[in-house]
Amino acid sequence: MSEAPMANDLSTPLTGRRRQRREKAAKFHFPLARLLFIAILVILGGVALRLVLVEDPDGGRPSQEVAITSTRDGNTIARSAAAGPATITVDPGQYPADGSIMALPAPGDEAPLTGQRPGGFGILPDLSEETSHGAIPRMSGTGLTPFMAYRRAPGPALAANQPMIAIVVTGLGINEQGSLDTIDQLPQEVTLGFAPYGRSLPTTVAAARTAGHEVMLEIPLEPFDYPQNDPGPHTMLTGDTPRENLEKLFWLMARFGGYFGVINNMGARFTASATDMAPIMEELGARGLGYLDDGSSNRSVAAQMAGANRVPFARAGRVIDSSPARASILSALASLEAEAMDSGSALGIVSALPISVQAVAEWSRELDAKGIALVPASALMK
Repeated sequence: MSEAPMANDLSTPLTGRRRQRREKAAKFHFPLARLLFIAILVILGGVALRLVLVEDPDGGRPSQEVAITSTRDGNTIARSAAAGPATITVDPGQYPADGSIMALPAPGDEAPLTGQRPGGFGILPDLSEETSHGAIPRMSGTGLTPFMAYRRAPGPALAANQPMIAIVVTGLGINEQGSLDTIDQLPQEVTLGFAPYGRSLPTTVAAARTAGHEVMLEIPLEPFDYPQNDPGPHTMLTGDTPRENLEKLFWLMARFGGYFGVINNMGARFTASATDMAPIMEELGARGLGYLDDGSSNRSVAAQMAGANRVPFARAGRVIDSSPARASILSALASLEAEAMDSGSALGIVSALPISVQAVAEWSRELDAKGIALVPASALMK
């Protein structure tokens, strides 16, 4: 009788505690399935909203715009420059073996522009190649070169075997008004060289060509005392790789169009290095441009490099205003006349200083009476 109540007393509290634990667990049950279902609904709703509100045909995939053409891949010289000087394989269809593509047109003939529609500022589309720096000149598929298309016809002096003098004025384009004044003062036969740094180069060059002048691009080359004597930005250097110098050349060539050739600005160290000049001259030859050496360095290898790459070439024999005084300029011009009478032709370089331009303009008016013809520089380029 006494043991039964004792058993009930021991078992009753234990059962109650178990019941309490079950009730507590039921009270705090974690609804995992329900939460997962809600999360899935939220995700699906977000995707649906994005499809409705966001126009993204790529569905969020990363994308990048890439040009469909690459002028670098089409430029064999530039592509192989890093490996050393390249060799140009001449296409007989573009460069006949007799060299007729480089022959001077008959006296009085105009440059071969027939059948071509000029683009902006008189640039022929077939003679233009787009690069990352802008448009640069090239040879057309028919073999027409910028040298032949953009040069000024030499006139009757060549056929008459008259003594000939060519004058190249350099340093134009930096000062717009000064350049326009120079264009107005000088006769059409004077060749004009433009530096690649002016802000209004396309319009200034167009004014020169409209007035009848042929134009050249000045390219800055490394002098011996560089950087104390610095020709300007994008100067081609002997310490740079051929690819780096070609990249600079392309930037320079894209500053304006319509030029038949280039002329060096300084460059005594650079033009003395065949290793550095070779890729540059190869590129000029491949693009059909001429090269004029300003005659400032006797160590220049430009003549040899030009001959090896069929680049129309000439070398200036005298800097007319090395002493920028009127008497000195007139004396230098008289020496140029004597050289032309003696050898048949002479080529002089003069800067665009007002005193120099005025002296040349006045001198040129009396030249014909002396039996000497003033001709564009391209007429003396071989």
